[in-house]
Amino acid sequence: MPEAKLDVAGCGSMVVDLFYRTPRIIGGEEKIVLQAHGPDASMERALVGGLTLNHLGWARVLGLETGIFGKMGDDRHGELLREGMDRLGIRHHLTFDGSASSFATVFVDSAGNRAIYMARGATGELTPAEVRTRHGAFIRRAQIVTTEISQLPLPTVIAILLYARTHSIPTVLDFDVPPRDAVPTLGTRRELERALKLATILKPAKAAARALIGGSREVLKMAEAMRARYGSRAVIITDGERGCAIAAKGASIRVPAFRAKTVDTTGAGDAFLGGVLAGLRWGLGWKQLGRLANAAGAVCVSRLGAFPSGFEVREEIFDYFGEVPEAARDAASSPSSGARGASASDYESDVERFFEESLAELHTVKDEIDVHAITKAAEMIRAAEKAGGRLHLTGVGKPEHVARYAASLFCSIGTPATFLHATETLHGSLGQVHRRDLVIAISNSGNSRELLEAATAVKEHGAQLIAVTGTRDSELARLADLTIAATVRSEGGGLGLAPRASVLAQAYVLAGLSVALEVARGLTAQEYSQLHRAGSLGDAARRLIRGRAGARK
Repeated sequence: MPEAKLDVAGCGSMVVDLFYRTPRIIGGEEKIVLQAHGPDASMERALVGGLTLNHLGWARVLGLETGIFGKMGDDRHGELLREGMDRLGIRHHLTFDGSASSFATVFVDSAGNRAIYMARGATGELTPAEVRTRHGAFIRRAQIVTTEISQLPLPTVIAILLYARTHSIPTVLDFDVPPRDAVPTLGTRRELERALKLATILKPAKAAARALIGGSREVLKMAEAMRARYGSRAVIITDGERGCAIAAKGASIRVPAFRAKTVDTTGAGDAFLGGVLAGLRWGLGWKQLGRLANAAGAVCVSRLGAFPSGFEVREEIFDYFGEVPEAARDAASSPSSGARGASASDYESDVERFFEESLAELHTVKDEIDVHAITKAAEMIRAAEKAGGRLHLTGVGKPEHVARYAASLFCSIGTPATFLHATETLHGSLGQVHRRDLVIAISNSGNSRELLEAATAVKEHGAQLIAVTGTRDSELARLADLTIAATVRSEGGGLGLAPRASVLAQAYVLAGLSVALEVARGLTAQEYSQLHRAGSLGDAARRLIRGRAGARK
């Protein structure tokens, strides 16, 4: 059964919040007596929290399938966090090799104002390499990826954003701390700027936006300035009791807040972001998205703690919002019982993502291709022809079919070429190859044993070898007289294993080689027509000839 799809996967702070009641928030060198939480006279209350886990929790109770990935400690705080995730059905992809699970001490006064002191723990220990190697498959299941600038190292944030971009997954970045707190604690200023530019949507805290942009204190102007500076699809800034400001393409708006009795503002921004994520997945317009996010924030501030208590708050959010959005009506309203098969909508989104991803891969191939290597290959093929040699193409697995296609294509533009069966080469078909010949060997990894044995035999037989491979430092590349790189970073699809983008890249560069051969030969429409005696291509060539003849009269 396929892995269940995720609407949102997030990485960042997952924290046990240790709450304390205080008459007021005190300054330096002051002391104050804490208050009890309630009739039980408890002084401390431990609740699930953390920027990322909180907003995933609020998105979950709104009906989205959410998941979190990262690192935590194998300790009691980690157990409490996982219990909270499981209670709402938030999937988790975690390692337990961190020093300690993150926690925060939160002091809340009677007006709901708070002071928070955080211990990053394992959250701050996640490395960029671990993002790819440990969590890559989990990230690829998501339709949106979220992360934060609060506790994660900035190089790790960049790795998450880059990995999502490589796989054509939009990202939302919660920029929660001012630059002076992010730099140098989390990384360098250059890394901060790069992270902000990589995110699809920015959700900065008002204080962070003001410190970053300077100038105007009006949140909408700050949002517009940040969008212009970083090229974001949208910038969304919360403004407390005044609601939020959204700057996006075709929209520059303020959305007023709902009135609510404030008990604790600790997680208001996180609940707000949960509403943003739901609005994005449901395709709401920016104004409606802002209203939904404000509604989630209003429900959050009316209770203690930043993490939603359960699915009952969903109805409270929709009461503020005024309706249940149509796209939300079929959303889950209780924890999932486990992995489910993919629905038709999952297939459609995966297909759309594959098309976007493969086009991005081909764009990268175009940017990185060594055109000189292609023209050099054309010269080698032409020189082999003049010396009485022939061209052969070979590959194993899916590249075998690419080799057959390329041989046929080359023949059609006047360069004789034959397919060479790699395995059969070791069982007598090597006699097909003469020492004056040239062989093009195709392999994504460049380390396929069967192909390497065939390529070695070709070289020992005295023929020249050109490699078309996705791995520049492969065994095949080292054997070859010339290498043409066709490198892709992702194959696309659910597992990302089946050769898709790599096959497209191989066909792409070989089609480019065919252009070089056609132009070098000076192929005429008359010659092309003679090679295509039937079919629409031959007819098109003959019409071209007649049109040119008519133009000369």
